[in-house]
Amino acid sequence: MRLALSVVFSSLAGYLLGVDTIDFKTLVLLAFGGYFMVGASNAFNQIIEKDLDALMDRTKNRPVAAGRMSVNTAFIIASIFTLLGIIILYTINKQTAMFGAISIFLYTSVYTPLKTKTPLSVFVGAIPGAIPFMLGWVAATDDFGIEPGTLFALQFFWQFPHFWAIGWFLFEDYKKGGFFMLPTGKQDKGTAVQIIMYTIWTILVSVIPVFGFTGKLHLSMVSGCIVFLLGLGMLYYAIQLFKKMTAQAAKQLMLASVSYITLVQIVYVIDKFIR
Repeated sequence: MRLALSVVFSSLAGYLLGVDTIDFKTLVLLAFGGYFMVGASNAFNQIIEKDLDALMDRTKNRPVAAGRMSVNTAFIIASIFTLLGIIILYTINKQTAMFGAISIFLYTSVYTPLKTKTPLSVFVGAIPGAIPFMLGWVAATDDFGIEPGTLFALQFFWQFPHFWAIGWFLFEDYKKGGFFMLPTGKQDKGTAVQIIMYTIWTILVSVIPVFGFTGKLHLSMVSGCIVFLLGLGMLYYAIQLFKKMTAQAAKQLMLASVSYITLVQIVYVIDKFIR
């Protein structure tokens, strides 16, 4: 539920950034379409990983893994959610539906099977994870260009420190299911350095709209400074993880990353409407 709502939040933020006049009908359709889209992905994921989920403390109480729901029932729910998500997004425009379908396909058919094979799965998973923010812009404009591309890049780079922080403090639990999510496969300095690097990339992308290179996606100097300071806050926790190398430091980074992406999206939207 929390993941689904975060996806909806990102989509709505992207829509508000792209739209000239807010259409509340489209806003509602986007919220429901995005919710069904992530719901479908999660449902298919739980079917595919039911045996592995049962091995991990984090996931053993999921309905399919715990045996409270049959695979057939879960498949029906996942299929209905897929159809509802794509149909609802299609009523907004064809491109929005296309990106929604791509997101479900990549998450279910590429990212999920790769999780037990290679840490590179995180790179694949970051693509559907980055689609919601730019999906909102596409829903508002029926156009894909530099603006939604920038929103995509911001959320794409952000996901690496976010997911690697989770992979760090849940390392032993993931290990039970055969998942190795960290880039080096270990809780080491190499992983910590990559977390810092991707945090820096996230910060750089977040302030690009200040310089007028991103079409209709603008950010004032004041808001740019706020976004930059928020990025420095996340970078602080990434550096702390490098110094301490503890599960607690990783958990703090994860919480900081969630706060960061939420606040950045809010700042972007507020900046548009007060300028």
